[in-house]
Amino acid sequence: MLFRRRRRDLVCQLAVELITDYLEGALLPDDRARLEVHLAVCPHCAEYLAQIRATIAAAGSVDAEALAPDVRDELVGLYRRWQQG
Repeated sequence: MLFRRRRRDLVCQLAVELITDYLEGALLPDDRARLEVHLAVCPHCAEYLAQIRATIAAAGSVDAEALAPDVRDELVGLYRRWQQG
């Protein structure tokens, strides 16, 4: 029974991997529930979720046209390198 229980519990690494899908509403109900249980008992993952939400809110308020061209080019380059990696 203990082994089966451990397999249902999430470890932090898996929880972190699920955060994006969680925020996008793309998790299956069982996976969402497992993640929410983990977030309720893990202050580190709950803080990570809060940081990701704050990052999304901050990034959403950036006006691309207000960025200097070299900054915009650097961000686009970083994104392209990330997609290729």
